[in-house]
Amino acid sequence: MSDCKYGHIMLKLSGEMLGGNQGYGIESDALVKIASEIVEVHKLGCKVSVVIGGGNIFRGSAAAKWGIERASADYMGMLATIINGLALQAIIENKFNLQTRVMTAISMPELAEPYIRRKAIKHLEAGRVVIFAGGTGNPLFTTDTAATLRAREVGADIILKATKVDGIYDKDPMKYPDAKKFDELTYLDVISKRLDVMDATAITMCMEAGLPIMVFKLGEPGSVSRALTNPNIGTIVK
Repeated sequence: MSDCKYGHIMLKLSGEMLGGNQGYGIESDALVKIASEIVEVHKLGCKVSVVIGGGNIFRGSAAAKWGIERASADYMGMLATIINGLALQAIIENKFNLQTRVMTAISMPELAEPYIRRKAIKHLEAGRVVIFAGGTGNPLFTTDTAATLRAREVGADIILKATKVDGIYDKDPMKYPDAKKFDELTYLDVISKRLDVMDATAITMCMEAGLPIMVFKLGEPGSVSRALTNPNIGTIVK
């Protein structure tokens, strides 16, 4: 019997979260913390898909000042997401004894499985956590769009976007103490107010499918589980 409100979640993580306090590279404590959150929500009975960014290693959007062409920079960023995915897989399996699969949009069979939709669905049905790496496999698309694309392809019921703040605000709460938090928004609200949640492509794809997005803070242990079970946590976009 599942205690999960949603049968299948897509967890979207930024690469910076693996950097911990230092904000770059991979910090062991941060990696273990994220892995434990995934394992805990899996124990609720949810199917769990994960998309993780690569900004802790390389940000394609910041490479223009070095003279790196945008498409090449984006491919470098995709490789960074694969490094993060393999690190997360290793901790989940070796420390928590939960089976995972890393599936990549860019073929590198020596390291991970190539993304095949039907195989991904079979892994999820078998109770494995599936980590989608390599973005969409195409430059000029963000990992938010990759998370939305994969969520729709494999039938996720909700996207959980982990951030450093406890929801969506009208302005940056880290800079403005009077920032107002939203409990609920529509997809069109997010686009029209130009709120920094996901890029417009990802929001539009969610809107077309009626796929809700929960934005919450990845803070104290159990954050992901509480975001699923406590309606007062985070901001829901639907």
